[in-house]
Amino acid sequence: MTTDTTSDATPELERYDPSAIEAPWRARWEESGLYRTPDAVPGKENRYQLTMLPYPSGDMHVGHWFAMTPSDALARFFRMRGYNVMFPMGFDAFGLPAENAAFKGDAHPKDWTDANIVRMRGQLQTMGTMFDWEREVDSSDPDYYRWTQWWFLKLYERGLAERKTAPVNWCPTDQTVLANEQVVNGLCERCDSVVVQRELEQWFFKITDYADELIPTAELDWPEHVKTMQRNWIGRSEGSEVSFALEEPAADGTDEIRVFTTRPDTLFGVTFMVLAPEHPLVAQITSDEQRASVEAYVEQARRATEIERQSTEREKTGVFTGAHCVNRLNGERVQVWIADYALATYGTGAVMGVPAHDQRDFEFATKFEIPIRVVIAGPEWDGGALSEAYVEPGVLVNSSSFDGTPNEEAKASIVSHLVEQGWGESTVQYRMRDWLISRQRYWGAPIPMLYCDECGIQPVPEDQLPVELPYDVEFRPTGESPLSLSEEFVNTTCPACDGPARRETDTLDTFMCSSWYFMRYCDPHNREEALSRELADAWLPVDQYTGGSEHAVMHLLYARFFYKAARDMGLVPGDEPFTRYYSQGQILGTDGRRMSKSRGNVVPPDDQVARWGADTFRAYLMFLGPWEQGGPYDVDGIVGVSRWLNRVWTAVLSPPALVDVPDSSEARELRRVTHSTIARVSVDIEGKQFNTMIAALMELTNALHTARNAGEADRVAWDEAVESLLLMLAPSCPHIAEELWARRGGDYSVHEQTWPTHDPALMVQDTVEIPVQVNGKVRDRIEIAPDADEATARAAAEALPRWAELLDGKEPFRVIYVPGRLLNIVVK
Repeated sequence: MTTDTTSDATPELERYDPSAIEAPWRARWEESGLYRTPDAVPGKENRYQLTMLPYPSGDMHVGHWFAMTPSDALARFFRMRGYNVMFPMGFDAFGLPAENAAFKGDAHPKDWTDANIVRMRGQLQTMGTMFDWEREVDSSDPDYYRWTQWWFLKLYERGLAERKTAPVNWCPTDQTVLANEQVVNGLCERCDSVVVQRELEQWFFKITDYADELIPTAELDWPEHVKTMQRNWIGRSEGSEVSFALEEPAADGTDEIRVFTTRPDTLFGVTFMVLAPEHPLVAQITSDEQRASVEAYVEQARRATEIERQSTEREKTGVFTGAHCVNRLNGERVQVWIADYALATYGTGAVMGVPAHDQRDFEFATKFEIPIRVVIAGPEWDGGALSEAYVEPGVLVNSSSFDGTPNEEAKASIVSHLVEQGWGESTVQYRMRDWLISRQRYWGAPIPMLYCDECGIQPVPEDQLPVELPYDVEFRPTGESPLSLSEEFVNTTCPACDGPARRETDTLDTFMCSSWYFMRYCDPHNREEALSRELADAWLPVDQYTGGSEHAVMHLLYARFFYKAARDMGLVPGDEPFTRYYSQGQILGTDGRRMSKSRGNVVPPDDQVARWGADTFRAYLMFLGPWEQGGPYDVDGIVGVSRWLNRVWTAVLSPPALVDVPDSSEARELRRVTHSTIARVSVDIEGKQFNTMIAALMELTNALHTARNAGEADRVAWDEAVESLLLMLAPSCPHIAEELWARRGGDYSVHEQTWPTHDPALMVQDTVEIPVQVNGKVRDRIEIAPDADEATARAAAEALPRWAELLDGKEPFRVIYVPGRLLNIVVK
């Protein structure tokens, strides 16, 4: 592909006008099916690139662009590298904002959502992305949530879905249950209301069955901070479960309290026992004298969230039950208290109090005047009372036959003794709880379960899926799902006995919809299966996933659980859903906080795109800074990017006179810059360093203008530089690259072309310019070969017209030369 410059007349250069070229090229791409991805292409390896699908809130904001356009550039790059790339898009369309709109009377959730999807789909297309819209999914479409419900039934069949009564986080404003991950500092993450505890019968997924397998390994190619967040959330602890005998058996015959501890070396220091206020033994063992105080405390604890109760800064409170248990190791009688820092959902719901060696226990014991016994002595301990808990290593004291044993050694010895006596056993415990999936909402996938007075809980038969949401429902803030008010929905027939039955009126947590969407993209039109195994094998696992790390302990963890369960059903290959995951940073609003519609600080990009063009806005966001860091949005920076693309336009369409001088130093320099840029950009884009990628393209543009300003340039070097620039520009600025490629006579489309390759031999500089310093101050510059020795460099300096002036009559007594970097002459 060459440029014709034979005309004597130079017509006036047409101005770069993004509004004139971008929409027509998007229409051409759509009409030609450029981005429709076949499931197989002979000679090409499949590659699955994916960015997180958005919630259809109504408008794309800058944060969406910052997440999606670099992901699009990466997908385009791999396509040009010869892969058959799938890069799909859809909408995570169920959720509370749509239902809140209905409560306010703005619109029905379905109408509100559908209108937002239409608007956001258009905005996504305006980005110039290569999304394959033939694979679009909408989680609120019955054709999609039919399979969401099918997944629920499959998990139920495998014993991974169960219904049980449990304390839950309740948002009184949104009138719904929240998962632990949706409570931030005791507040609802969406509306900032204070969250309270309620006892409800709910559906759970037994994600804890996969706890060990969900602990990220070193082989998982994810950011370390995300893996650390998941490890901490799962919270695997190895320890022992120990039995303390109840002094008086409980009403149900229970004669012990079992506790989990990672510190069996401190068992001889137990001076009190704490039960969670919700523990089933509390009501049974509380004495008559203490019952009123205990019941009042239980009610008080019920009003606090688990997160509040676990705060280390919270004042320690508690009530003595009047009951005692016995430490089997030393036969001592130990008081049994209740305190809100013990949780019924964690471990056994009981905590042994060792105040000498745990600061929380120390504060509790000090407040309630409970004995504090030292059982691990540090080298400085003089046998006196402690002013704070001692938590460092030491040797056991006051521990019977274990006295004098280093505490780390004593752990195994004491556990062996407990096992021999039948008083305990080694075990593993996890911080992570089962996944609460019930929501008292309308706008979600209905849980496909029925309740029959004769047959009990019954799953909806698969051939009756989907259980569709009725359109006509009442929206009242009652704390129950609006579905419960629809008799037409609730009343049905039991599939087992044909008698009357009631539908489950809770809907599924929306995170369930997004836990498998990436699988559906592989086979989006299959009406017989969620996905075929053949297409699962063709595309899964995802090669590269991108999205925010704020989803580390929700979506990303749930998707891994879902994939492992699907693997065990024989539906997908491998063990992990996402081979590589990369978390971009966050664009901050003008208030310095993460952009969010709920915070009211989003910046709609439409006006900027209309003014500057999609390509300019894409490149600006990529040039903003390191993608993994993000940063504050500052639209003023877009001016420089716009100026750069105008320079690209000018260089390509208004070249210098092209001549045949391949051996000229100018030609060699232009080829050096071209091949160096290819090498840099190839590494940067694959490494997701988009800001330095754009900087390298700017440098190549500068080199073209240097050649252009010289009046003439070597034909081969110029055409190679321009063609390489357009090919490298195509992933980040697809419209202008397509337009200029076509104007140069290139085959349609630039996005179908092969990524350029560099020649290392052409990257070697003929000469380098280095500073000449005198006593450390730069006084002039010389051009020498990159590998010139010191004598050559000094000779070049001495040949400078200003050499005598630089020395000012002084004699050099030392020369410091760094090859290719600097020459420093030290004079007296």
